Amino acid sequence: MTLSKKIAKYLGDAKYKYELVEHKTTYTAWDTSQTEKVKPQEVAKALIMKADNDYVLALIPANRNLDKQKLLKVINAQKKKNVHPVEYRGAVSRQGGIFHGVKKIDFAKEAWMKKNLLGKVGATPPFGKMMNLEIYADNLLLKNKKIYLGSGKYTLSIRVNTSQYLKIESPVKGSFSKSKK
Repeated sequence: MTLSKKIAKYLGDAKYKYELVEHKTTYTAWDTSQTEKVKPQEVAKALIMKADNDYVLALIPANRNLDKQKLLKVINAQKKKNVHPVEYRGAVSRQGGIFHGVKKIDFAKEAWMKKNLLGKVGATPPFGKMMNLEIYADNLLLKNKKIYLGSGKYTLSIRVNTSQYLKIESPVKGSFSKSKK
């Protein structure tokens, strides 16, 4: 089993050191952790979210659920931080003094994902730079030395050092997962 040419090229160009892990067909990050007999907190669940009219990639551990309201707060805090002061007639304002935060967040529609993303739905490779998506990574996932990532295929995962992933992808870090009920 091999990676798609586009993903392999991206990993090579970004100088990733990675390990390909073949496994039986799995459709969820949780199933991948169980199949590979690794801790579910080491397997990244990649979620594509629609934040108002933009799309972002949220990464959480396989054993957790997404807390959409916490993610919304993290996104808005990041957007507010990225608004640069503008000088206007001697006064400093934040882009006209108005910060427009994200008001609504929800999961992206499957039809949009099939049309716009690489790989199979549910096996999304979490390489935001490659897909022009901002990445938000949950702090609990980032505590691991290595993480398993989707490859775009249901029978293959990519294992990388977390520190390398952080350095190359530069995700926004935050706490936005919650325990499964």
